[in-house]
Amino acid sequence: MDEKALLSENTELVGVSRNIRRVRELIEQVAPTGFNVVVTGETGTGKELVVNSLYAKSPRWGKPFVKVNCAALPDTLLESEMFGYERGAFTGAIQNRRGKFEQASGGVLFLDEIGDMSLPLQAKLLHVLQGGDFTPLGSEKPVKTDVWVIAATNRDLKREVERGRFRDDLYFRLSTMTIDIRPLRERPEDIPVLIDYYIARYARTLPCNSSGCLSRETFAKLAAYRWPGNVRELQNVLQRIIVLGEGEEFVDGMLTRLLPPQEAGAGGGEAAARDLIAELFAGNGGRPDLSDLSLWKIRRKAIERVDRELIGHVLLKTGWNRSKAARLLKISYKTMLQKIEELKIEPPPELA
Repeated sequence: MDEKALLSENTELVGVSRNIRRVRELIEQVAPTGFNVVVTGETGTGKELVVNSLYAKSPRWGKPFVKVNCAALPDTLLESEMFGYERGAFTGAIQNRRGKFEQASGGVLFLDEIGDMSLPLQAKLLHVLQGGDFTPLGSEKPVKTDVWVIAATNRDLKREVERGRFRDDLYFRLSTMTIDIRPLRERPEDIPVLIDYYIARYARTLPCNSSGCLSRETFAKLAAYRWPGNVRELQNVLQRIIVLGEGEEFVDGMLTRLLPPQEAGAGGGEAAARDLIAELFAGNGGRPDLSDLSLWKIRRKAIERVDRELIGHVLLKTGWNRSKAARLLKISYKTMLQKIEELKIEPPPELA
């Protein structure tokens, strides 16, 4: 597989939700411009896929692509990693070393977890973005560079600016364009599509003990789970299922371990999915009736039922305070209103 084909496997944003469709549109619009971009989203949502896709669709494709993880190194090492150093600049600097900014010149510099960068280093980064040059440690000669900076973070940078943890001038310089990927729990319609996609992909390379597919019951249970670890967690679980087998007992046990205590005890995603499956498969006289079933119907009903039960329960607990319920469920207020309307959730008469 050539380099571009290999990259294409790590740029495909799978999903049918409004959010994913919008992300794809923004990638197409932003990639040709070279404007600085910040990609935001929770851990595991696929921020690096967006960055790879921006690079692959940009005029800088084929030129250097250099990644720096800002959370992985202490400040002193991160500074030397980014800007390089001259021999003798510090103890252990036995030879000149080019920094990431110089290595990426003409291409893309991907600053992952930019929200973890210290304020002093943020000031130096701002200088490079404004002037297009930097000075390696121990040197007096500035180095010119031409890089397209793409940053990613799982933090709310606006809030970090308000708290004094992130420079506002750097924030505005970086975020000419912002691309936000919503967590998987806010786009449940993507879960069945992702399961299909990754099962097919992993089955090509992993030893498969699950006959190449999932049963309807197992699929519905996985589709009903809310995946707090987002797509990364889903990938890991599907790999385990393919390699270890997807027997009913195995999947039930796995989901029980994954569910938080408040969901595992009563009315959780797994229990709701199991009840739903029983209803869908119960025909006349208690015999299975498969005549009016489709996998898509099971998926949709499983997702809708779990969402309806969870959202309705939290709304009741909060006295139908929709803002508070949205915060507890870690979804936006707008998403909460959409869910109430789509799922036809109505308050009890005393709260109407």
